[in-house]
Amino acid sequence: MRAFALCLALLCPSPAQPCDVALVLAIDVSGSIDAGEYAIQSAGTAAALQDPAVAAALLAGQAALAVLHWSGQGQQAVVLPWTRMRSPQHITDAATHIRTTPRAFAGSDTAVGQAIDASLALFAQVPECKRKIIDISGDGPENSGNTARAARSRANAAGVAINAIAIEDLGQSTAITQFYRNWIITPGGFVMTSRGLAAYPQAIRQKLLRELEKPAS
Repeated sequence: MRAFALCLALLCPSPAQPCDVALVLAIDVSGSIDAGEYAIQSAGTAAALQDPAVAAALLAGQAALAVLHWSGQGQQAVVLPWTRMRSPQHITDAATHIRTTPRAFAGSDTAVGQAIDASLALFAQVPECKRKIIDISGDGPENSGNTARAARSRANAAGVAINAIAIEDLGQSTAITQFYRNWIITPGGFVMTSRGLAAYPQAIRQKLLRELEKPAS
């Protein structure tokens, strides 16, 4: 009996904890993003994860988080594999990794459709998560591949939601916001507008809070 109890305590795997949401943060590192702007995106994302309200939501949902850098065709790289947010230390470690990881590509074209497809493929690794979301950010429309609309359809058919942060220039233009709204987000998804990269940290915080909130049953 004692041996059985020891097995349960030390050796036997415990049941998987429920995962409410799996979230891919797909970060634009195309040619229009310079080194300073990349640093703002990385630091802003890391700070948002450690915001008390966001951190509490991540832990409450036992969220799974992955980060993808994307640019032109064939340029998509997972820089943070799926990591479950089971403790404050997991959040701290993920934030540190995001803040300090160099950009995966020097920058070229903007292949949004391929970024969606690369993100979509990752969800096969987290089938236990109830909700699956691609959180894509960028500062330009697709100019390579021309596959965004089809990629969105594939995500929607798979039950994966796509939301977006559109990084607009300072001023009144909303061209990127409209592009994401018309061609990228899935039905029921939303676009958060960041007016310049200086506004990005607050935009990603608000976006994460909205995504992590459990839908009303």
